[in-house]
Amino acid sequence: MKLSLLSEGKGRTKVNLSSQLIGSDLIVCIFNECAHLGAVAVADYCHQESRASTSVITRIGHRDDSVAYNAAHKLCKRLKKPVCAIAGIHLDDITDEEITQIIHNCDKLVDRLSQQSAAGSK
Repeated sequence: MKLSLLSEGKGRTKVNLSSQLIGSDLIVCIFNECAHLGAVAVADYCHQESRASTSVITRIGHRDDSVAYNAAHKLCKRLKKPVCAIAGIHLDDITDEEITQIIHNCDKLVDRLSQQSAAGSK
């Protein structure tokens, strides 16, 4: 897989996901127009136990940890390879509805990427 860029949503809740293989490992960045480094998650797959283990580092005052964790963990489990997910999404005066929509959009992007990756590996 080469460098890939996917987008989901519109207006204030639009988010993007870029991905790139580095060797056989995957790096993804999830961001909006106010991109920044909010949280980083690294997931590793254990083939012997058929499970993924994920760790997260979050910058002080940022709430991007769940987006980074979910992306890294889901992709690692589905693709059975190490994944690093970097998340940085910011909106001034964000509402609860916008948070819900952004998380939904992020989940859709992760699903799209895993489907494309699985199709590309066949």
